[in-house]
Amino acid sequence: MEEVLIGEVLRPHGVSGMLKVYPITSDPERFSRLREVILGKGRTNQRFKVISAVVQPDHVLLSVEGIESIEQAEAFRGWEVRIDRSEVPPLQEGWYYFELEGMKVYDGETFLGVLTQVLETGANDVYIVKGTRGEICVPALKSVVKHVDVKGRRMDVELPPGLLED
Repeated sequence: MEEVLIGEVLRPHGVSGMLKVYPITSDPERFSRLREVILGKGRTNQRFKVISAVVQPDHVLLSVEGIESIEQAEAFRGWEVRIDRSEVPPLQEGWYYFELEGMKVYDGETFLGVLTQVLETGANDVYIVKGTRGEICVPALKSVVKHVDVKGRRMDVELPPGLLED
């Protein structure tokens, strides 16, 4: 099953095996809804049932079954926190950010580059596309994004006039 990175273990918290986690997600509150996490480092992965998650302004305090002491928690310092893709809620339009990243972006038949990042702004998301012309900021608007083929890894856009310098 495909996994999605949502955080990194910073260090143990307290003496009862709680983990202090840096969230790498646009929705840290998701930690409080998780039933299971995967802790991984290199090729080593371990699944744990979530007992509790306390979301703080800049970190999450995560308690899982099987890690019950500061010594056990210390062994997971620097490990990635992942979840099964099935646990990731879809975006409003039905796509996941990680599905969009890496897509080839075209304006008509002109290859613009590869979508490398999704930026969340107040009004609408912005897709960062890197290509031979450098970095292009593509507004994630229905008037601009004409078609997304997730399986084919292609996005077709119609850029507003003046967005690209000639």
